[in-house]
Amino acid sequence: MKHWRIEQVAWNRFDPSKVDAEVIPLVKAAAMVERNGDDYALYLNSVFHDDPDFQQAANNWAVEENQHGDALGRWATLADPGWDFGAAFARYRAGYTIDTKADASIRGSRTGELIARCMVETGTSSYYTALGEATEEPVLKEICRLIAADEYRHFKLFYDHMKRYLARENLSFVQRLKVAAGRIGESEDDELAYAFHCSNEDPATPYEHDRCITGYMARAMGYYRYRHVERGMGMIFKAVGLEPRGRLSDLAARGAWRLLQWRRERYRAAMLKAANENSGSRVTAAAA
Repeated sequence: MKHWRIEQVAWNRFDPSKVDAEVIPLVKAAAMVERNGDDYALYLNSVFHDDPDFQQAANNWAVEENQHGDALGRWATLADPGWDFGAAFARYRAGYTIDTKADASIRGSRTGELIARCMVETGTSSYYTALGEATEEPVLKEICRLIAADEYRHFKLFYDHMKRYLARENLSFVQRLKVAAGRIGESEDDELAYAFHCSNEDPATPYEHDRCITGYMARAMGYYRYRHVERGMGMIFKAVGLEPRGRLSDLAARGAWRLLQWRRERYRAAMLKAANENSGSRVTAAAA
C-alpha cells in the first residue's frame, strides 16, 4: 500500500531558478534504478517462492519503488524538458538485467538476501535525505523527503523479515558482516554506472564503467554530510546485530566519513582530468 501518490506532489511549485545543474544527472540516473523495481520483485519472489507473506511484501515494495522512479523521472523532465525518460529507461532495461528466475539468493541464504536489502535501503534513505536537504528546489525537496521516508520503512520491512529467517538459518555475526560489507561494496557496480550512462549520455557513446561511475559519484558524494553517514552507520550496525548507537558505531561512522571524503576528492579529480582531456582533444581537432 502506497503511503503517498505521485499526484499529491505539488508539481506546480517547481522553480527552475532553484535547480542545481549538478543534481539533474543524479536524479535522472536514480529514476532508472528506482523504476526497475519490477525485476527485483520477480527475483525476490523466485528466491522466496514458498513464502507468500514475503512475496506480497516484495510486490508492495516494488510498487513504491516504481513510483519513486516515476516521480524522479517526472521532475527530471521538468528540469530538462528535452530529456526522454521513457527512451532512457528502455535503454537501461535492455542493457542491464538481473536473473529474475533465480531459485536461490546470490547471497548464499535468505537471511543474507534480506541483510543485503537492508544495506540498499540504508544507502537510499541516507542519500535521498542528503539530496533533499541540499536542494533548494521545492518539488525535488518534497520528492526526496517522501522517498527517504519510504526507504526507511523498507529497511524496517526487510529487517523484520530478516530476523524471522535469522532464527531459522542462524547466520553467524561474521557471515552477516560479510554480506553487508559485500553489498556496500557493490554500490559502484554497473547498476548505477549504466543508469548514469543511459540517462545522461548520447546513445552513440559507448558505455564505459569508470567514466560513468566517476560522473555519478563525483556529484553524489558532495551532498552527504556527517550526520547522514552517522545515521546510516547506525542502520548498518542494527542489520548485522550490533548496537546502533555507541562508541563502536561512532568510530565506524567517523572512519566511513573520512573514507567518503577521500573518495569524493579522488572522483572529483578524475572527473576534472577527463573534462580537461576532452577539452584539449576538441581544441586539437578544431586546429587540425
